[in-house]
Amino acid sequence: MLAPIVRINVARVGEAASPALRRLDSEIALHLNYLDSALNGRPYILGPELSAADIQLSFIGELAAARFGIASYPNLEAWIKRFQARPAYKAALARGRAYSFAA
Repeated sequence: MLAPIVRINVARVGEAASPALRRLDSEIALHLNYLDSALNGRPYILGPELSAADIQLSFIGELAAARFGIASYPNLEAWIKRFQARPAYKAALARGRAYSFAA
């Protein structure tokens, strides 16, 4: 799931990055499709309960939502809203302050 972060940095190169951006966009779509499919019919990555997998991937989900848009990934979008609505998530933001990818 490193492709979104790499894409943001490669895009700064400008027009010379165009071939790489096409490849990275394809990789990002592949990864987001996978996550969206994995979330089909379940609230969290591994099933009914929040797990370390959700925490590990939460930043990637938020980054994708903020930078690339995830309207075509409804399960992913619902998952992000679900973990951001959790009291522990809200408490962490209150303690550490909000950051630009948080809702």
